Amino acid sequence: MKKYLLYLAAGVVLGGLCSCEDQLDRYPKDRLSPENFFHNEDECQLYTNDFYTMFPDGSGIYGETADVIAKKTLTNEVLGNRTVPATASTWTWTKLRDINFFLEYASNCEDEDVRLEYEGVARFFRAYFYFEKVKYYGDVPWVDRPIDASDPLLFEKGRDSRKLVMEKIIEDLDFAILHLPAEKQIYRVTRWSALALKSRACLFEGTFRKYHDLGDYEECLQECVNASERFIRESGYTIYTGGTTPYLDLFSSLKAQNSEIILARAYNSAIGLKHDVNGYLTSVTMGQPGLLKNIVNMYLMKDGTPFTSQSGWEKMTFAEECRNRDGRFAQTLRTPGYKRIDDTAESAPNLAATMTGYQLVKYLQSAKYDAYNASMNDLPLFRTAEVYLNYAEAKAELGTLIQADIDLTIKPLRDRAGVANLSMEKANAQPDPYLASAETGYANVTGANQGVILEIRRERTVELLMENLRYWDIMRWKEGKRFEHPFTGVYFPGPGSYDLNEDGVDDVCIWSGTKPETSAATVYELGKDLFLTEGDHGNILIHTSYTRTWNEDRDYLYPIPTDDRVLTQGAITQNPGWNDGLNF
Repeated sequence: MKKYLLYLAAGVVLGGLCSCEDQLDRYPKDRLSPENFFHNEDECQLYTNDFYTMFPDGSGIYGETADVIAKKTLTNEVLGNRTVPATASTWTWTKLRDINFFLEYASNCEDEDVRLEYEGVARFFRAYFYFEKVKYYGDVPWVDRPIDASDPLLFEKGRDSRKLVMEKIIEDLDFAILHLPAEKQIYRVTRWSALALKSRACLFEGTFRKYHDLGDYEECLQECVNASERFIRESGYTIYTGGTTPYLDLFSSLKAQNSEIILARAYNSAIGLKHDVNGYLTSVTMGQPGLLKNIVNMYLMKDGTPFTSQSGWEKMTFAEECRNRDGRFAQTLRTPGYKRIDDTAESAPNLAATMTGYQLVKYLQSAKYDAYNASMNDLPLFRTAEVYLNYAEAKAELGTLIQADIDLTIKPLRDRAGVANLSMEKANAQPDPYLASAETGYANVTGANQGVILEIRRERTVELLMENLRYWDIMRWKEGKRFEHPFTGVYFPGPGSYDLNEDGVDDVCIWSGTKPETSAATVYELGKDLFLTEGDHGNILIHTSYTRTWNEDRDYLYPIPTDDRVLTQGAITQNPGWNDGLNF
């Protein structure tokens, strides 16, 4: 804790978006003082530019795994083998000190409109900062002023309740909503990105409190509804529908589509800002990410019926299960007929580049960007579809959802994907057994709105895939046990050669006994290079060499680092279930 508060008392770092991907000039530290800075818009903007580095980088956005995507290496959270660290990057406080320093001295700016706007920027980022802390740790110390080394708070400050911290987050966001500009600015925070963050944060907290039995959840959910409704009514943002593959185009476009994307992380090779999504999705050495079969099963048929309501769905081949699906299926995965941008040839799934056989294409650009770290399409941080889904889910959890709300929010997403609209009455009358199952869905959803809540979760899963939201959805829904389920992929009826995309060329050969002659690009020996759930047939089975565990009494929050516990002699308490060996 002393270390954390000393971070708050440390010198202020100025600059732009300066991570490993971003480098802009910094203002000299030795010239920074309250008397000679923050007098005009340029100085306020220069200082607050550094706050944008709190947003996740490229791989932090598209590289999510949780229970939806598997890679060669699983995270410690999914494995269940986290331990209490001495220090942690998620328990750092330097940016908070920088934010509070600005808020303390922003009054130097005599232009009130400029001052209020940049105070709004700072309070947006303080809300963002603290929302991240609440997600990871629950109760955290609330500090709203810069602290010097002689302040007793360095040694005495304990954790404030998550309820108090969330109240402060909402206060900061309400200030930001009032004072940030209403004009659309794709790379800078505005009134609309503040409303989107409030929508996200309040949905998280409301559902976390509900499913973790913490009480007082209704107010947070209503705040989510109010923020989302105002965004929908006033912002002018819509669901992007351009081109023949609008969902895919939304993410592969070099420049963010600002009709739907509210705030994006900018990339541009001219100034050295690049990421590596093309390599991640196509290389055989970058983790081999693949969508899991459990999530593949959640994509609806075009007529709005569940895929899992079809006879024989469990044993369908890849080509069979791709037919007549939600349009997002073929705009998220390589399916028969898929062609890369700027290419006329069809590209089949490459099993050497995807562990599950379900190769992802969301964000994938032209092959000319396949070189290492050459991708430069903008990446979304907040987009309209999420706000729509937040609104529908919050109202469903409150019991105030009506069909008109679904028509306002879910229908535009399904229209873009070519899927029939959701009927609230039918969903609640006959909840999908696949989604209601403890093994494949969410068994803790109950009540009169069970069916429609499950359908909204389905919609959220397929719409927001690879956008750095899924792990936290699992946390707030109290569904961590999903990480213990088998991780499976494409179904194969047995050894043989398979043309996955039906273009007349075999793509993979699976053999047992004597290796056959084959022209397939990928060849696997059954039981050695590739495992199937039923031995000689079934779904690809991955990560079988260890047992994944989830502790319901511990793992929904991260452990507090021991260094800060020791330095405060227990003023900072440990989260439940984490044994750090300390006697306070």
